[in-house]
Amino acid sequence: MRCLKTSPSILLKCHLSEFILNQVGRDILTKNKTNRLGKILSFCSDIFLIGKCLPVLLDDITMVICPGIGNHSEKHYIRTFVDYAQKDGYRCAVLNHLGALPNIELTSPRMFTYGCTWEFAAMVGYIKRAYPETQLIVVGFSLGGNIVCKFLGENRTNQERVLCCVSVCQGYSALRAQETFLQWDQFRRFYNFLMADNMKKIILSHRHSLFGGSSVKTIDTELSRLYTATSLMQIDDSIMRKFHGHSSLKEYYEKESCVHYIHNVNVPLLLVNSADDPLVHDSLLTIPRTLSAKKQNVIFALTLHGGHLGFFEGAVLFPQPLTWMDKVIVGYANAICQWKKQKPPRKQQKQEK
Repeated sequence: MRCLKTSPSILLKCHLSEFILNQVGRDILTKNKTNRLGKILSFCSDIFLIGKCLPVLLDDITMVICPGIGNHSEKHYIRTFVDYAQKDGYRCAVLNHLGALPNIELTSPRMFTYGCTWEFAAMVGYIKRAYPETQLIVVGFSLGGNIVCKFLGENRTNQERVLCCVSVCQGYSALRAQETFLQWDQFRRFYNFLMADNMKKIILSHRHSLFGGSSVKTIDTELSRLYTATSLMQIDDSIMRKFHGHSSLKEYYEKESCVHYIHNVNVPLLLVNSADDPLVHDSLLTIPRTLSAKKQNVIFALTLHGGHLGFFEGAVLFPQPLTWMDKVIVGYANAICQWKKQKPPRKQQKQEK
């Protein structure tokens, strides 16, 4: 485990300014050259092509990116990161979580869940077919970190052509996290309420697609539970777990958490968390600590400050648009790419031994 002290604190531990800044946005957003997929595919993603800038690495490398809960490629933190990665020569493919884009209708009674990897797997498969020579760098933010680590650990073939993986601010186990989400330290219960409210809006915006095939009585019951829910756990229990037929909330959280799969990841893996993250309780960090102690390919980087996907640098009210998080991910990716270039082929390694 590496404990870093470089990421500055913004206001108090609750990071209210972090929440505001993520809502208002950052000032360096550019019009990225984008190709949106999804009209005839089972997923929706945006591919950000490399611009006129000369790639640093001069290789065909694609970052496959999974955003946080209910997020998509149009979110400010994603666009800022993509812009920065493009300037270093990376093609970027961003998964738009099923149901998250406000202007894209669902075509089946299902939306994204905590750990379903189907859409991410479909996007990765498309990238591999469309760019047969490309190598992949996998990046996941928050809930997206859980999905990408679970995806890589589910099947060894999912790690083919993957150079490395970076996960930022994920919680590793929804089952362990549910107890902490009802606690008030660092305003966790309040954040839980805000995320539940956002999930309500997403579900209600697709109510006809999600509940259209059900009876009127069933729809009324489901919507009544949804309207009165004040936590993510209540929504997960009444709505989300049923998309994949889980019999209980416990089963849903067990099956969809990466904690049961992450030990199967053998590519270089960087796990980044913040000690003052209002959503990820310190008790959950025993998972990456233990993993990094057992596996040489895993680095667990814990910052003292950074909040949840904050990591802002600069003045409190006027922070720099580019965050410490953006720089670390691209810096780590660059280092892995250079290491892979200089690393002798396997046959040569065996001969040297």
